[in-house]
Amino acid sequence: MTTPLLVTGGTGTLGRLIVPRLVEAGRTVRVLSRTPHEPGPGVEYVTADLRSDDAADAIAAAVDGVDTVLHLAGGAKGDGEAARRLTRAAAPAGVKHLVHISVIGADRVPIAWFRGKLAAEQAVTGSGVPWTILRAAQFHDLVLKTAAAMAKLPVIPVPGGLRFQPVDARDVAARLTELTLGEPAGLVTDLAGPRVAPLGDLLRSYLTAAGKRRPLLPVRMPGKAGRAYRDGDNLALDGADLGTRTWEDFLAERLG
Repeated sequence: MTTPLLVTGGTGTLGRLIVPRLVEAGRTVRVLSRTPHEPGPGVEYVTADLRSDDAADAIAAAVDGVDTVLHLAGGAKGDGEAARRLTRAAAPAGVKHLVHISVIGADRVPIAWFRGKLAAEQAVTGSGVPWTILRAAQFHDLVLKTAAAMAKLPVIPVPGGLRFQPVDARDVAARLTELTLGEPAGLVTDLAGPRVAPLGDLLRSYLTAAGKRRPLLPVRMPGKAGRAYRDGDNLALDGADLGTRTWEDFLAERLG
């Protein structure tokens, strides 16, 4: 029987794609989840909330006997503290490899969500556990959720100069599986989608695929965050690994 891998966030968008890949590779996977789940072939579940001050014992039990941790769990806020709780348990447990998914521009875009991702990175790199971090672009799933929410408005505001390079979650899952099964590699090459597109183009593609019609209203995104986006600080313009599935491919598959 192989030493188990621990995957946090294993029931989320990315985790649901990676866990089966790890099992197919012959590894036993332990999934940390905030809610109980029934075990499956090659998969066991432990219940703990990385955002709870009372979870130390449960997190320690989750990392016990584990050689590799893949940290996928994340949210709108609290990522830094969640990562610190995990790393405080991983180091004394003797974990040999800590793999973490972050976002392109974590150290460049001055908004709270990016700062949270950077805080989580710092918890990983300062943990004393050998580590690998992959920074990826926004997933197609997130862009779709955002576009669908914006399309509920009668007129959609579109910040000028705001560009994205969305990547398919399956491309990210394939890369993270490879990294998790490999040796610690530090900060690896960014992973982004195959095309950079203005937000307006992404919204128009969504509206067409969804059979909706909405006028788009150009607006200006002010402040340092607006400047960072206009400068492309959220993009991987040089030297990145590129996924294979475009936004249009994703829309055709998801919306038919």
